[in-house]
Amino acid sequence: MNRINVLDHGYVELMEVMGTDTTPADSARVSYAKGTKTVNDDRALIRYLMRHKHTSPLEMVEFKFRLKMPIFVARQHIRHRTANVNEVSYRYSIVEGEFYLPTALYKQSDQNKQCSSDELAGIDDTQVNMLSWMAEGAESAFETYECLLENGVSREIARTVLPLSIYTTMIWKIDMHNLFHYLKLRLHSHAQYEIQVYAQAMYDLIKPSFPICCEAFEDYSLYAKSFSRKEMNLLHEMLHDHYSMDIVKIWLEEDGSLSKREQDEFIDKLVGVIL
Repeated sequence: MNRINVLDHGYVELMEVMGTDTTPADSARVSYAKGTKTVNDDRALIRYLMRHKHTSPLEMVEFKFRLKMPIFVARQHIRHRTANVNEVSYRYSIVEGEFYLPTALYKQSDQNKQCSSDELAGIDDTQVNMLSWMAEGAESAFETYECLLENGVSREIARTVLPLSIYTTMIWKIDMHNLFHYLKLRLHSHAQYEIQVYAQAMYDLIKPSFPICCEAFEDYSLYAKSFSRKEMNLLHEMLHDHYSMDIVKIWLEEDGSLSKREQDEFIDKLVGVIL
């Protein structure tokens, strides 16, 4: 599978990949080293790189995607300037009459100016009517676009009446380090739903071929948290009278989910909290 349909008319297609799951480890060693290292050695090194934010070996892997998305989603997507992009030009191409319509409407969040919150009440009539207005507005704009073309107006001018819900298509090439950064931001629950689903489709396409790298990404970035200095001070006040390093070491050995190196690094982090 190299293509996943997204939203009503969109999709994510993984066109090309440069590198393999162990490319970051090979690059970190500055030599290919095939046959001299085991999979476990590669996994440990990749996890070390991800854990300590040594990013340049991850940049040796590249992905090329073809993306079809609504223009308003594409404008969020293009904010990530670490990719190479070539987008369809509606100066040259005639626009297809495909536009995105949400299936539900949500209220503006009171807590965050750029987010939605709860679904609007009145799904029976009010929401249906507003969704109908959105569809009629998009269709009317597209009809105006077609009329302008039929009356001799240039494509580059006629396109100015099109709504942001019209779909665009682009080729998007990005390295693994920057893709992981993109995914951490766009898979977050605070990201807009319409871009979350594109990020999830990209991740679903690469993960089967890069299980070691994706495991490290999930463990040390996607599902990880960091603490500020003030938060660390608060943790110290909360914990230093209740735990000792000996208790922590015993617990780590019994748990067994961290490697010996990870255990040592975890203990180093806790020194400032517990002692």
